[in-house]
Amino acid sequence: MKTIKVLGAGCPSCISTEEIIKKVAKDQNIDVEIIKITDIQDIMNYDVMSTPAIVINEKVIIKGRIPSVDEVKGFLKEEDGSCCNETDSSCCNPADEATDSCCS
Repeated sequence: MKTIKVLGAGCPSCISTEEIIKKVAKDQNIDVEIIKITDIQDIMNYDVMSTPAIVINEKVIIKGRIPSVDEVKGFLKEEDGSCCNETDSSCCNPADEATDSCCS
């Protein structure tokens, strides 16, 4: 089971972010535990000044915006070790080359 932290005070964007993660995880049959971090000091400890933000394995993956469904699919797949291996590169795209992802 993956543990995903959603950082934010509960604004509509933070709620949307959580709902997107839940939907993608369900559609992809990936077990996730979502932990909501709402305390401003705890959020700032991740060097996040703009929410919503997503943290996986204590690494900030997204901050300051709602992720797209495809982004969530990519990082959930990447985190389970199935992205960008010899048989599956479906989460990779040319835009990922300059980012800190399995595709770089």
